[in-house]
Amino acid sequence: MAGCCWMVSQHLLLSTPPNHVPLNFSSALISSTPLSFSLGSGSRSRVRGRASARARATRTSNALSVSASSTLQALIFDCDGVILESEDLHRRAYNDAFSHFNVRCPSSPSQHPLNWDSHFYDQLQNRIGGGKPKMRWYFKEYGWPSSTVFDTPRRMMAIEPRKETIIFWSWDFHSNTKCNVLVLFSSISLNSLGNQTEGQDWKTERYKEIIKSGTVEPRPGVLRLMEETKAAGIKLAVCSAATKSSVILCLENLIGIERFQGLDCFLAGDDVKEKKPDPSIYQTAVKRLGVSEKDCLVVEDSVIGLQAATGAGMSCVITYTSSTADQDFKDAIAIYPDLSNVRLKDLELLLQNVVPAK
Repeated sequence: MAGCCWMVSQHLLLSTPPNHVPLNFSSALISSTPLSFSLGSGSRSRVRGRASARARATRTSNALSVSASSTLQALIFDCDGVILESEDLHRRAYNDAFSHFNVRCPSSPSQHPLNWDSHFYDQLQNRIGGGKPKMRWYFKEYGWPSSTVFDTPRRMMAIEPRKETIIFWSWDFHSNTKCNVLVLFSSISLNSLGNQTEGQDWKTERYKEIIKSGTVEPRPGVLRLMEETKAAGIKLAVCSAATKSSVILCLENLIGIERFQGLDCFLAGDDVKEKKPDPSIYQTAVKRLGVSEKDCLVVEDSVIGLQAATGAGMSCVITYTSSTADQDFKDAIAIYPDLSNVRLKDLELLLQNVVPAK
């Protein structure tokens, strides 16, 4: 298997998840463009991905309908994977939530809580954007989860799968209050649970704790490039598919409150109906920024983000991570391992020289 590479178009078969059931993604979630996916050993496949990405770092795409006279008027950053390498932090937070609430799936042969290993999660997050869509897909595919953490005489548990909602909550009959609430994902307002502090998404709160620990730093070159952008009078924005509260926390802790408040536009997954790769978030950003799509440049780290940007008619550069290095970024106008050696003038020149689609 070490040298094997599969080409997938309509359906993507991923490596076996922790419960040893093959993952089959719906064609609705996958681009019609064939995606190259390496099934080799982790370290060697990532090295190959990085090497091929570097070789493509200055290649110009013919996929976008933009004119050669485009001038950079707005630089838009994704957050997770671009401003910070966050995906493994999210995975840790998910697994902490599964463990804390002893969440199990019917298809799991093990009596242990659900646990997503890094290889499986890399593939999951690279194909489905946003936490709620990930959960929705996984539990629809492998069965609604159960939990034994509330199995005591004084407490009860509720699960609402019919509303595409999984809410574990317990009621303490002694104090007549809700406690230990886990919202895996919900199509209803948390206010329907009563006091909003009782209806917290445990996974999101755990992720916030990790971010606030002071051990997470922005990726190389991000802060400098943001400073150059603002100094040049070019509009600066952040568009993330993640939950708004978690993105705000990340930005305030990693780029600083002053830079965050100085953004010309900030959008999160809560602000649009559809998640990436749907282009809605970038289409909304263009309207708020008051600029043309052809004069915007998006910085993304994954195929999902790239598809969202190009779907909105924007040029996109990729700064890949260890979990996205093997993806096919043929529609990006440039590909970098990070932004440490990328200057604003480099991006301006790239956008000016984008070749119109034929």
